Amino acid sequence: MSEHRRKPSQPQDGGRAAARRAAQQPSGRRAAPTRDTRSTTEMSSGSYGEERPPGGRAEARRAAQRGASGGSRRRGAEPAGRGSARGRRGGPPDNDRFINYPRSDRYGWRRFVPSWKLVGGTCLGFFAIMVAGAGVAFAWVDTPNPQKMAQAQNNVFYWDDGTQLAATGGQRNRQNVTIDKISESMQDAVIAAENASFDTDWGVDPMGIARAVVNMAKGGETQGGSTITQQYVKNTYLEQDQTMKRKFTELFISIKVGATVDKDKILEGYLNTAYFGRGAYGIQAASQAYFGVDSDELTESQSAFLAALLKGPNLFNPDGGIGDNASQEQNTERAKDRWSWILDREVEVGRMTPAERDKWKKSGFPKLKDSDQATGLGGQKGYLVETAKKYVMKQTEITPEKLELGGYRIYTTFDKDKVKAMETAVNKTRKEFLDTKARPEKDKFVQFGSASVDVKSGAIVALYGGEGWDKKHFTNNADTSGVPVGSTWKPYVLAAAMEHGTHNSGGEGISPLSKYNGNDMIEIKYPSGNPLPGKNGQPFRQKNESDRAYGYVTLKEAMEKSINTPFAQLGIDVGLNNVRKVAENTGILKDSMDPNNNASFSLGTSTPSAIRMADSYATFAASGKHHEPYSVEKVLYDGEPVDGFEPPVGKRVMDPDVANNVTDVLENVIQGDEGTGTKAQKLGRPAAGKTGTTDKNKSAWFVGYTPQLSTAVTLFRTDPESRKLLSMNGTGGVPSIHGGDIPTEVWTNYMRDALKGVEAKDFPEALPIGKKADSIGAPSPTPSPTPSQTPSQTPSATPSTEAPSQTPSPSVSPSETETCNPLDWACEDSGGKDNAGTDAGGTDTGGMDAGGTDTGGTTDGGTADGGTTDGATTDGSTEGKPGNSNSNGGLFGGGGGGG
Repeated sequence: MSEHRRKPSQPQDGGRAAARRAAQQPSGRRAAPTRDTRSTTEMSSGSYGEERPPGGRAEARRAAQRGASGGSRRRGAEPAGRGSARGRRGGPPDNDRFINYPRSDRYGWRRFVPSWKLVGGTCLGFFAIMVAGAGVAFAWVDTPNPQKMAQAQNNVFYWDDGTQLAATGGQRNRQNVTIDKISESMQDAVIAAENASFDTDWGVDPMGIARAVVNMAKGGETQGGSTITQQYVKNTYLEQDQTMKRKFTELFISIKVGATVDKDKILEGYLNTAYFGRGAYGIQAASQAYFGVDSDELTESQSAFLAALLKGPNLFNPDGGIGDNASQEQNTERAKDRWSWILDREVEVGRMTPAERDKWKKSGFPKLKDSDQATGLGGQKGYLVETAKKYVMKQTEITPEKLELGGYRIYTTFDKDKVKAMETAVNKTRKEFLDTKARPEKDKFVQFGSASVDVKSGAIVALYGGEGWDKKHFTNNADTSGVPVGSTWKPYVLAAAMEHGTHNSGGEGISPLSKYNGNDMIEIKYPSGNPLPGKNGQPFRQKNESDRAYGYVTLKEAMEKSINTPFAQLGIDVGLNNVRKVAENTGILKDSMDPNNNASFSLGTSTPSAIRMADSYATFAASGKHHEPYSVEKVLYDGEPVDGFEPPVGKRVMDPDVANNVTDVLENVIQGDEGTGTKAQKLGRPAAGKTGTTDKNKSAWFVGYTPQLSTAVTLFRTDPESRKLLSMNGTGGVPSIHGGDIPTEVWTNYMRDALKGVEAKDFPEALPIGKKADSIGAPSPTPSPTPSQTPSQTPSATPSTEAPSQTPSPSVSPSETETCNPLDWACEDSGGKDNAGTDAGGTDTGGMDAGGTDTGGTTDGGTADGGTTDGATTDGSTEGKPGNSNSNGGLFGGGGGGG
């Protein structure tokens, strides 16, 4: 081939431009003919006898792809623009869409990135929709009408037969007043405490609303509006639940009210619809309820107190409220703190001068008139309703405030006839035994409490809480704490011995026919044989009610005669923790047990309520099957049932043989020749029970049962000022009151009427059980020790509750120079006072009474399970602790009593 026909060489840099320039260059006689770019793919590396220029093959492949549609090297004419070019590269084609998304003018992931026009337009459209929606909602909602709130719903309570027991709420205690009839001091106090910016805000707190909405969306606790306007609006929707829908409704109403209603009208409406406690709705009713004055006569101090109640009367009303944390003492303390803070707050926001604040603080907390909350709930009705309310709140998440709003239908377990029979029995016995005119110093301030439980179900069928709310007695004595139960605790020690055995029985349960030393003032010993230490390091000796030398007696006889020393020693031998387990399994609340582990614990220093004691003994009657006590069978709200009120399921907590043997022993307490409960024989049917008396007769009990019904009766005296327990020596004209006296009389009279028409049944047979040990413990002399042989009755250490095989170290006895434990009453008393041992205030709340239960058994309403005392506390006094049952033997001891 001639040289002039050879293909000109490609430029070294390759590419389309280079190829174009090469094609245009002349070579030889004529220009090289135009060559289809696709032909390059057919060239071999040796074509024309020359090397392929750099980039030739890759460039040829790309050129072939670019020209595939046109069939020529050069691209034909095409519309200008990057979009068209990208379209041929595989991007989306042009599309005239109203919303260009995904974007047709972008490639790959960039197609899905919205343009600023799209974002801006979307936000603008959403805002326009929101504004339109808000406008519609603003026009749609109505402003509140305080007059409508005067007809809010009530709560209706029913007896177990479906007839009405009581109705609370309904025609509210309310009288609307105009703003000029509300004192300036009240207006200032409320604004300072609730919403300092009230005069200038728009009626809503956006941040508060946002927090509430977020919290509810998460399923958390609902929150109320934080401005006076929002709270006023909330008060108009009392019948509704706090839901997201309600929150948005309140928001729009609040905005409308803030924009269209005068501030004075808003404040007037709020104070006319707010709940202040004592059944008072609105400021006028509250002024009368707490101070007996009209709302325009309130002083600055009184106004600050009423403003404090708006925080929540259940927790700030000094009368006490409902719940674990609402005792009279706790509420009073909170109310005083809030009252003081509001006075300071008024100075801070410029609504009171410092001089005025100091004047009112110096004059002290305002004096309240007697509570009038008993209206319509006289006799036992107030206690029954209170008990049912507590159970409702225990079983559900219904708060005291929500329950107060009304609309509930509550069907209780209370038997009308049995409640009447119990009240009649108490009144009859009171009339026969007590004469406040002849013996004002002895028979005054005596309190009765009683509860009756169905053995087969745990239903509370009757209770006696006191003389009645209409008699200004607001403490429910059936559901109280602070009254030690005395020797009624001994059956738990016996049951623990039959179930767990002692160190002498090798862990095998022992028989109630086993014998223990019943003499007075015997040494109580550890399982190792070492004596429990008393004061000054001397051995501790237990006191009986009398110095009678019983010698070795069976546990059955010791129960019949309520001898202390066998059970004080038995509790140590069994292990006090085992005694606690047995009591707890049968329904005694852990927090009501004396936390001190000492010999007195076995003699009844714990303080469960009458309801819990009746329910616990029902476990023995049911051969070891326990049902939790309950007082409500069904609750309806707006006609729909509320969950959580299925009857408690029975649970086997004790071997039937153990329970039946306890019953056999307790039958002997009533039927035995020297039984402490022989007055109950008048019932005329099989019955079992136990008496209980504490030192100096500060309380007396009888707890007994038949196969159908279990009932507990307690008797005590209280100082109305200090609310401490007083001695009942001389009450009723007798030297000392025992559980076998007045309490047994009440029990017998009630049970006789309550069981009319019910067939008498025998208890299940008690089969022989356990190891009979005729000589448990080393023999000890029977004579009473001489004074020189008797150490102080107040030991200074707590016995070990370790396993029987373990021996406590000598270090358990602290020296005399050590600081007294605040719960160690005996440590601070030289022994000349009520040496009944420390009743460490094991009260019914979960919070221990700081050192005593000598409070008259006052309940603060703080129970939470329908009167089953898991929430009440006493006044926490550390003085005059009620003793251990039947004892004057100091911290470890028992004495004086026995049943």
